[in-house]
Amino acid sequence: MKRLSIVLLIFLSIFSIIEVSAQKDPKAKSILDGMSQKFQSMQGFTASFDFTYSDQAGTSDRQSGDISVKGNQYRLKLPEQEIFNDGKTVWTLIETPTYKEVTINDVSQMEGELTPSNIYKMYESGFNYVLLADKSFQGKQVNVVELNAEKPNAPFQKVLLMIDKSTKDLLGWEMFDGQGGSFSYAFKNLKADSSIPDSYFVFDPKKYSGVEIIDLR
Repeated sequence: MKRLSIVLLIFLSIFSIIEVSAQKDPKAKSILDGMSQKFQSMQGFTASFDFTYSDQAGTSDRQSGDISVKGNQYRLKLPEQEIFNDGKTVWTLIETPTYKEVTINDVSQMEGELTPSNIYKMYESGFNYVLLADKSFQGKQVNVVELNAEKPNAPFQKVLLMIDKSTKDLLGWEMFDGQGGSFSYAFKNLKADSSIPDSYFVFDPKKYSGVEIIDLR
């Protein structure tokens, strides 16, 4: 009986090792590393994008916008909203026909959120990952990598990354919050651009007359 218990313990130990190693799929990591290196080599890019949101109740929203990214800086433009992030400060501008306001936060206050700049390295901590079957996305063949949060209270429990098989560009991603909400982004006209000045990612109140400033720092 004791011998049987030892054999069972060894078997369970081996199974646990296999299960743990499978959480970090080496094939997926190779693709993710290639995507991250491609992003760093561009030293900046611009793109247009489509954004779609849906929730468990059936509510959905679809918008299009423009994005510029340089290192950990980004500027995101939507029809009535614009986000400036210079790597230290985040300005969120809401501009409608009836009012204008900008909310200011430190980047540290936004910790844990997925952004256009950290999406390229988010897999490095807090997530397990696995390579799924290839698919066609925007007319291109892509590797699909699934990230799963290690913690049950993470803002997003699952993220799917669509990575161009030939160029290693990140063409889009889908995020799931675990409560029925899903957010998807699809890049279009992605172009490398390392000449974007740092000032482009800083909100200048002089260019927006009549805007109400709400500083939450």
